[in-house]
Amino acid sequence: MSSCHWCHVLAHESFEDDEVASFLNEHYVSIKVDREERPDIDSVYMKVCQMMTGQGGWPLSIFMTPDKVPFYAGTYFPRESKYGMPGFMDVITQLHQKYKQDHERITEVTQSVTDALAKTVSAKSEHRLTKDMTDKAFKQLGNRFDAVNGGFSSAPKFPAPHQLLYLLRYHYFTGNTAARKMVEHTLDAMAAGGIYDHVGFGFARYSTDEKWLVPHFEKMLYDNALLLMAYTEGYQVTKNERYKTVSEQIISFVMREMRSPGGGFYSAIDADSEGVEGKYYVWDYDEVMQILGEQRGNLYTTVYGITPRGNFEGKNIPNLLQTDFQAVASDNDLTTTELLEELEKARKQLLDAREKRVYPHVDDKVLTSWNAMMIAALAKAGSAFNEPAYTDTAKETMAFVERNLIQDDRLMARYRDGDVRFNGYLDDYAFLIWSYIELYEATFSVSYLEKARSMASRMIDLFWDDEEGGFFFSGQDSEQLLTREKEVYDGALPSGNSVAAAVLTKLGHLTGETDYLDKLDEMYYAFYDDVRQATAASTHFIQSLLLSENPAKEVVVIGGPDPFTAELQQTFLPDVALLAGDDTEKLAAAAPFTSSYRKLDGQTTVYVCENFTCHQPTTDMETAKVLIWNDQSE
Repeated sequence: MSSCHWCHVLAHESFEDDEVASFLNEHYVSIKVDREERPDIDSVYMKVCQMMTGQGGWPLSIFMTPDKVPFYAGTYFPRESKYGMPGFMDVITQLHQKYKQDHERITEVTQSVTDALAKTVSAKSEHRLTKDMTDKAFKQLGNRFDAVNGGFSSAPKFPAPHQLLYLLRYHYFTGNTAARKMVEHTLDAMAAGGIYDHVGFGFARYSTDEKWLVPHFEKMLYDNALLLMAYTEGYQVTKNERYKTVSEQIISFVMREMRSPGGGFYSAIDADSEGVEGKYYVWDYDEVMQILGEQRGNLYTTVYGITPRGNFEGKNIPNLLQTDFQAVASDNDLTTTELLEELEKARKQLLDAREKRVYPHVDDKVLTSWNAMMIAALAKAGSAFNEPAYTDTAKETMAFVERNLIQDDRLMARYRDGDVRFNGYLDDYAFLIWSYIELYEATFSVSYLEKARSMASRMIDLFWDDEEGGFFFSGQDSEQLLTREKEVYDGALPSGNSVAAAVLTKLGHLTGETDYLDKLDEMYYAFYDDVRQATAASTHFIQSLLLSENPAKEVVVIGGPDPFTAELQQTFLPDVALLAGDDTEKLAAAAPFTSSYRKLDGQTTVYVCENFTCHQPTTDMETAKVLIWNDQSE
C-alpha cells in the first residue's frame, strides 16, 4: 500500500536501518506485501491481528512459521520503544529468541490461531434474512448519526458512501424523511469540510476530527468513485445543484490527476510530499494573499476560513464549514453570482501555484475492482446529468480493463506498466459486473448486459460455496491460504458479497432469469447470523433486501432511446430494471422474457411489468409514467 503514511514511516525508521535490516536478513525471511494487490492475504492476517491484539490497521506486521501460521501480530512499531509501544528491534530480537528457545510455546500459539480461524467460518443458518432487517439497519445508523456534523461516527470520521446509498434507497422505498435528511446533512458537511479539496477537488481518505475539517490527506480512487456515486444519486433525489457540482468536480479531479495515459485509473495519491503529511495541500495566509492580491485575497480567505493563525499546525486547510455566501457577498457589495465568479478565479490561481510544489507520490497500479467502481460511477453520472462525455470515459476505461486485465477468460486483479498479476478476487468480479450493468443502463448496448451475465457465470463458478452458500473471497484456482475467507461486512468499501448480492438482484430483473435470484436467496440464509449480529455493518448487502423484498418493476422500451428513456435514466428509480432497444432479437438474447415484445402500430412501445407480471403495453408515454412512478412520484 504505497500511499500509506505509517507504512512509509515504518519503512524509513526500521526497514532502511542497517542494524534492523541486518538482523532481519540473518534471522528472518522478510516478505513485503501490497495489501491492495493481495487483499486475500491481508484479509486472513488482518483477522489474525484483530484476534490477537483486539485491533488492526496498516502497516500490518505478521510474524509466522514457515507453514504460514502466525505466532505474533501488530501494526506500526517505532524503531525504538516509545508511545507505549515496543520498538521494532526489540520485537524481532525477542521473537527470534522465543522461536529458538521455546518452540513448544510457538506451537501452542499457532495451534490456537488455526483453531480460532476455523471457528470464524460461517455456516448456513436455518433462518432467512427478511425485510425487517432493512428497518434495523436504518435504526442502527440513526443511533450512530452525528446530528451536528453529519456522518456516523466520532473522530476519525470516514465518508462510508455505501451507507448513504443505502439510506437513499431506504427513503425511496419507505418514504422516511429522516433517512434522506441524514444523507443530505452528511453530503453537505463533507463537501464543506477540509476533507474535500476546495482547490483541486476530490476527497481525502478520512477526517481526523469529527467536523470533517482536518483530513488524512491521502486520496483513494475507490473513495472518490463511491462518493461520486453518492453525490450523483443525492442530486437525483434532491435536485440540489451543489451535489451536481461536487460530482462534476470529482470527475474533473480524477481525470486530471488519477487517469493513466492508457485509460485506466491509478489507485491513490500519497498524503505526504517532501516527507511531510499534507504539505502539498495546506496554505500560509500570507502566501494566499500574495498570490491573489489584496481584494481577491480578502474574499477568498474570508470565505474559506484562512487566517494568519491557521487551522492545522499553523497552516490553513481551505473549508466552508462556517461560511455564509450571501453574507459575504452582501458585505462586499457583490451578488452571490459575482462572488462565486471571483472565488473560481482565485481557485484557479491557487491551483496553478500549487502545481509548482513537489507533487505527492502516486500509486500508479491499476486495480480492476477500483476501476470498476469508477466506471460504474461515471456511467451513473453520464446518465443522471445527460453528459455523454462521462459515459464515454466509462466506456474507455472498460475497454482498458477488457484489453489488459482479462487473460484466457480469467479476470486479473492488477496492471502496472504492462505487467498483469494475480487472479482476480470476488471484488474484481462483483464490481465489474456492477460496472457492466451501469454501462448497459447508460447506453442500452446489449453487449454490456451480455458481458455482465457472462462475468456473473464465471463469478459463480469460481467463488460460490456449494455447501454453505455465499461467495468466497478468492477463487478455487487461487493460492491456498490458511483459510478461505468469506466476507459480508462492509469496510471502507462494500464487501464482495454485498456487491454480488446487489448485482444478482439487478441481473435477475434485467434478464428475467430467476437463477440469479435463487442464488441471492441462498445468501440470505448463508449470512443470516452475520447480518443479524451487526446489521448496519452490512448496509450494501441489506440494500439487496430492499430491492428483493419490495415490489420491483421491469420496464422495456421497444423503439430505442428517446426523451422518455432519457427521463428515466436521469431519475432515481432503484426499483426499476430498464431495458430499451430497437433490435428485439438481440435484446431477447440477453433478456429472454422480452422475446415476444414488439412495437405497436410502428410506435415506441413501453412494457411495464411488476415482478414479471405485466401490464398492457402502451404507446402513450404519460400512461407509461403512471405505471412506472405510481406513488413514488414527488
